[in-house]
Amino acid sequence: MLSDARVRELEAWAVKVRETIVEMLAAAKSGHTAGPLGMADIFTALYFYILKHDQKNPEWALRDRLVLSNGHIVPVRYAAMAHAGYFPVEECLTLRKFGSRLQGHPERLRLPGLETTSGPLGSGLGQAAGMALALRMDGKKNRVYCCLSDGEHDAGNMWESAMFAGNSKLGNLTAIVDRNNIQIDGTTEVVMPLEPLRAKWEAFNWHVLEVDGHNMRAIIDAAEEARAIPEKPTVIIAHTIPGKGVKHIEYDFRWHGKPPTPEEAASFLRELRTLTGTITSEHQ
Repeated sequence: MLSDARVRELEAWAVKVRETIVEMLAAAKSGHTAGPLGMADIFTALYFYILKHDQKNPEWALRDRLVLSNGHIVPVRYAAMAHAGYFPVEECLTLRKFGSRLQGHPERLRLPGLETTSGPLGSGLGQAAGMALALRMDGKKNRVYCCLSDGEHDAGNMWESAMFAGNSKLGNLTAIVDRNNIQIDGTTEVVMPLEPLRAKWEAFNWHVLEVDGHNMRAIIDAAEEARAIPEKPTVIIAHTIPGKGVKHIEYDFRWHGKPPTPEEAASFLRELRTLTGTITSEHQ
């Protein structure tokens, strides 16, 4: 059972993840801000509750797989991994530096715990579907999770993968869509309208759930419901706020690919630290 105390603990970790995102982007002077801040609750839920994984043994055969299709939001994955114990949190400050394991898009051979190298948008779902099919063919019980942006729904190969997964009845596959309604040039519904998004996924034979992407209990409940649907893949459309936690940049598409200056970072951190709760888990 997910207790109220555990939910509060996870929410506090999500704030820590957001703080680390701001610090690493400011140190790098490069990278994406809005998406990583918006997905902090989901990646906290994944690494601290949902995923079956072992930070001390990233190649553990029984682990769940997590594919990040929209690789440009990888600072949130690095921050969550660091706080979960995959590597020292201080290493996050090497983001995008020459020789760093933490590149601007995830590189599988650089950092243990990454399942794929991502770059071209729209490719991750196909990779995840292939993993899910292979695991099923091998009789394995591992689950595959794939995080997607809403903007990359503009890519045709993503829909080919959705069609393949639905046709293959990949019940061990869960996609999580970051429905933050922005992309690099503006809002999704102006650039390339996606609605009715739920109906589109349902037409491809997916089980569709919609959640508040900042409600920790709702995120976890949706992931658990997905595990109870064996006959088709599940997509969780997570409605998120880009830039979540820093009020004056929330919903602003101009922060899609813009890092904070040192002065902005200091202001962002002061605001985020007013949200920090108590953390008492074994990960502390």
